[in-house]
Amino acid sequence: MKFIHIADVHLGAAPDSGKAYSANRPKELWESFKQIIELCEREQTDILLIAGDLFHRQPLRKDLKEVDYLFSTLTHTKVVLIAGNHDYIKPDSFYHSFKWSENVYPLFGQNTEYVEFDEYNLAVYGFSYYAKEMKEERYSFKAPGYCKREILLAHGGDEKHIPIRKEALARSGFDYVALGHIHKPQILLENQAAYSGALEPVDKNDVGEHGYIKGEITSKGVKIKFVPFASRQYIPMNVTVHENMTNGSLKEFVTQQIEEKGIQNMFKITLIGERDVDIQFEPETLDVYNNVLEVIDKTYPAFDYKKLYHENKENLIGCFIDSIGTCDKDTVEFLALQEGIRALLDE
Repeated sequence: MKFIHIADVHLGAAPDSGKAYSANRPKELWESFKQIIELCEREQTDILLIAGDLFHRQPLRKDLKEVDYLFSTLTHTKVVLIAGNHDYIKPDSFYHSFKWSENVYPLFGQNTEYVEFDEYNLAVYGFSYYAKEMKEERYSFKAPGYCKREILLAHGGDEKHIPIRKEALARSGFDYVALGHIHKPQILLENQAAYSGALEPVDKNDVGEHGYIKGEITSKGVKIKFVPFASRQYIPMNVTVHENMTNGSLKEFVTQQIEEKGIQNMFKITLIGERDVDIQFEPETLDVYNNVLEVIDKTYPAFDYKKLYHENKENLIGCFIDSIGTCDKDTVEFLALQEGIRALLDE
């Protein structure tokens, strides 16, 4: 039995709203989801598991119709899904009354329920959120043993959203636990429990690769692997500057780095190192392709402290340098020395 596990698609979200590149991001989330459906059809995947937060907020009826149309195009794949903390089921939610295509099996109960697939001797279990927060631990139960193979759909993993203990999952007896809520993909238990992560990054903190989990159950057990799939990445990039670097040369260097890593990606740039004492960098000039989220300048002027001291022994600058004394560059004292000298020279 072949399956694909996704979570945290967040359809309806508008990542980085207000940025120049962000106008098409909501459509990109839908397009990635559509491509997953096409992948399932192309590979004749048996089960598509969706571990919560398919939507970023309460879905409208039209949203459910759009998603269900995509599900209906699957000629072989069965879809099992739960609601997470973002698309939790309110009393007036359209989730209650919507009629899904016959290949879709929502597990929308407040308590654990399941669906059986006799052709695979498989049962898939899960329950859905009925509130934004669920602080009690709820995934410490054992696999009931209704079928030879059993999978659990689960959503949570922090204090406010169903705390999850790795040890409890290991003892649960489920062949596989498909997890959602944590946006960074990670395998908790080898071939037994994993977060697929967000299908696409939806926040500047969603750094690194994003995609889905591809799995297979055979007579030898379960085998899974993470597959990168997202159209974009948030990439943190440290740029080391030097004394000879100007705003122009820095812009040229950063642009080259962005081009090498892919201009479709979004970048969080941190400038580190020593700069010329006469240069003050202009972060806004580095956003050549409108894909730089932020620039943090941690550079410091390359003062010749010995020369400064000898030239200013009799004044406040010399006294300040003498009071700090010799210190390593990675210390708080050196940071104080930089800031103090900069302030005194500005005056």
